[in-house]
Amino acid sequence: MAIISINDAPWNKMTLELMDELETLIPKLKEDSSIRAVLFTAEGEENFSAGMNLKELGPKLANPNELEALFDQRLRVLSAIEPLGKPVIATLFGYCLGGGLELPMSCHFRLAAKEGCKIGLPEMDLGTVPAWGGNTRLTRLVGRMHSLDMVLRSKKIDGPEAYRIGLVNEVVENNQLKNRAIELGLELTTQPPIAMREIMPVIIKGDDMSQDESFRMERQAVLNTLGNSESQEGMMAFLQKRKPVFQDN
Repeated sequence: MAIISINDAPWNKMTLELMDELETLIPKLKEDSSIRAVLFTAEGEENFSAGMNLKELGPKLANPNELEALFDQRLRVLSAIEPLGKPVIATLFGYCLGGGLELPMSCHFRLAAKEGCKIGLPEMDLGTVPAWGGNTRLTRLVGRMHSLDMVLRSKKIDGPEAYRIGLVNEVVENNQLKNRAIELGLELTTQPPIAMREIMPVIIKGDDMSQDESFRMERQAVLNTLGNSESQEGMMAFLQKRKPVFQDN
């Protein structure tokens, strides 16, 4: 499992340097077959991320081309996480604002601290709107009603509320959050990697396809997994009443 920790405590801002590093790193994670799951977290115990460093944004406001390039990169980086082909987990604690929420929303699993979370897209307070795909991802995750409520009011919610509206998978005691995320990641690393790569696009892209298209994609995923080493190991383990051991592929 790869653990990526934002190292700019206490605010752990989404700096230009961080996004450059992620743009280089994410394709490597995709190609590395020894990595079976990924965890995004951050240093310290105070905040996952307070979002973009606005001081870095300032000089680019006068140059539309530079501004477009900056936003294009952020959208490109976050859009590369979801189709990684392996599960990605994020921990939410303290401030998870702006880009500090948009990154976790591009992940497949989100675990939130029970206390102290301030989760939101507060760009309206700055007279602008989320720019890294946050509006779209939030709406797909929690629905139009909750998305409008959060975005238009620059509303910040805590962990239990995020769980209630379907934004996070689990709420965990603060002092157990990172360990629980590692535990979940290690559990996911034991799943069959080929089957994982085949089924994840079916689920992720399902909302954008017709039911028949989704059925066809699902059937192809089945055909791509039957008879391979993973399915043979899974079936033998079942017959032998033992836990399957799926090798890297």
